[in-house]
Amino acid sequence: MGRSVVAVSADSQHRFSKPNLGSIRVIAGFGIEGDSHAGGTIQHLGPMRRDPTQPNLRQVHLIHSELHDELRELGYDVKPGELGENITTRGIDLVGLPQGTRLRIGPEAVLEVTGLRSPCQQINTFTPGLLKELIHTDPDGTVVRKTGIMSVVVTDGVVHPDDPIVVDLPAGPHRAARRGLAES
Repeated sequence: MGRSVVAVSADSQHRFSKPNLGSIRVIAGFGIEGDSHAGGTIQHLGPMRRDPTQPNLRQVHLIHSELHDELRELGYDVKPGELGENITTRGIDLVGLPQGTRLRIGPEAVLEVTGLRSPCQQINTFTPGLLKELIHTDPDGTVVRKTGIMSVVVTDGVVHPDDPIVVDLPAGPHRAARRGLAES
């Protein structure tokens, strides 16, 4: 199967993990209907305390299921939604996508990549020792963050597991998705 949705997850409460659902509805400029992180301004608790007027560039969190596969090989049993993602994908190198990439999901929904999710200490609360597998420094000094990407909703739509995903790269030159979009 090509690029596709594996699972969709949302939660009306600010909890680390999100339950899997049969579908989610994404709303342009807002996020996922009924999700605690939906809104035009920042909804993540830490950044919201610092400045609640910031635009919400973290409306939808995506993680590639290949990360779950990698973690399973290391002895961690992580399932879709458990790292707080809303959409779990397969067949896309999400963390390698440039900022501004558009993801057309299913027949209607369009998301735009705003940045990388920075893994936070909550990951070790979820599973002790997991954080070291999700962020590390390569021998050349490059910090590698594996916990997916954040995005905003450009076009409304309903997203289901197994929906196809089309990747539309922005016009070049491409800017790497920036770090620092924390989940907490």
